[in-house]
Amino acid sequence: MEAFFPYSATTGRITVRVNPRFLPDQSDAAAGRFVWSYHVRIENDDAAPVQLIARHWVITDADGDTDEVRGEGVVGAQPVIVPAGSFDYVSGCPLPTARGSMRGSYAMLGSDGLFEVTIPRFQLESRHVRPDVRE
Repeated sequence: MEAFFPYSATTGRITVRVNPRFLPDQSDAAAGRFVWSYHVRIENDDAAPVQLIARHWVITDADGDTDEVRGEGVVGAQPVIVPAGSFDYVSGCPLPTARGSMRGSYAMLGSDGLFEVTIPRFQLESRHVRPDVRE
C-alpha cells in the first residue's frame, strides 16, 4: 500500500493516506499554473464509526506563500466511516510554482465527541525541468 499511498499519518485509530499526482494536461508553465490531484484514503481501525465533519488545509508554494483552506466535509460530503472501513476521494490543487506542499487536519466526530486527525504533509512536485520556470 505504501507504493500507491506514499504519505500516511495515523492519529489514534484513524489513518490518512495520500497520493499526489501532477497533472501536466491541466497545467500551463508559461502562465505560472501548475495543477495536482491528490487521492486521499481515510481508514477507520476503531471499534466505532466516525464521521468526517470538516477539513483544514495548509498549502505552501515554492516561494513560501501559504494559503489556508477550511470548510465542511470533503468533496461535498461528510462521510461516516464504519469500523474497519475506509473512505476515498480525489481532489485537486493549483499552484503558481512548479512545486509546493500540503498538510492539514480533519475534524472527526466519534463516540467520544469531536477530535482532530492529522493529514500528513505531502510534496507537490511537477518535475518540471525548464530553467525559465520558477521552481
